[in-house]
Amino acid sequence: MSDPSRDAARDWWRTEIIDIAPGAIRVRGYPIEQLIGAVSFPQMIWLMLRGELPSDAQADLLGAALVAGVDHGPQAPSIAIARMAMTCGVGINNAMASATNVLGDVHGGAGEQAMELYAAIATTMDAGALLADAVRESIDRFQAEHGKFIPGFGHRFHPVDPRGPRLLALVDAAAQAGAVSGRYAAIGRAVEAELERRTGKHLTMNIDGSAAVVFAELGFAPKLGRGLFILSRSVGILAHAWEQSQQGGRNKGPIPPSFLYSYTGTAKRDLGGDEGK
Repeated sequence: MSDPSRDAARDWWRTEIIDIAPGAIRVRGYPIEQLIGAVSFPQMIWLMLRGELPSDAQADLLGAALVAGVDHGPQAPSIAIARMAMTCGVGINNAMASATNVLGDVHGGAGEQAMELYAAIATTMDAGALLADAVRESIDRFQAEHGKFIPGFGHRFHPVDPRGPRLLALVDAAAQAGAVSGRYAAIGRAVEAELERRTGKHLTMNIDGSAAVVFAELGFAPKLGRGLFILSRSVGILAHAWEQSQQGGRNKGPIPPSFLYSYTGTAKRDLGGDEGK
């Protein structure tokens, strides 16, 4: 006989992801002991998010994008925060949490936004527009809604982001093998060309734009694109936090103490009276 209270308690957290019982763990139906040693970490990510195992080609392409985004040096805000946190005497988990918490719309969110732009272009093409026309219309709409900046293109440090061409080459190879369509690679390249036409300068497809191509080709939703990037960058965050813990240092701020910040407030003044002497 069904117990409504017990059923309600069991259904409080419903999941299709994992089923556990004493001595048994099944992930998406697979016994965990069969997955261990048989599937790669990118395959496991895919299984967890999508419910089925990917093909080898799909897993390889996902893994390549995850490798590409792991790190960009201690000047990146998230990495710098992880390193500073470690000098404050916190645990490595605290440093990683502090770092990942700043991966938002500005730092870490451009890949998701690029995927949204690519999806808008694809939708416009599905309605009958040619690629070049869809790109122009979608960029105009995006800039009207979000401002001039187009996510995924241009880099403050790299004239050509070395990660972009490599990821696109892997997408091209996967498309030739039939693992992906190649549609979003064409869209990404068309956006790059249109931005160059508008600005008169080459705005390289950066890691956000090229990883967005990969994730879109593999059928991930834009919001998952951000989550996947955070998984990737967490590896760099962990490595830098650990390295800083080995180097030591206490309470390191963003700049050495010999360099003071700029003060732009009120000029020196006194309260007056004996207290001000």
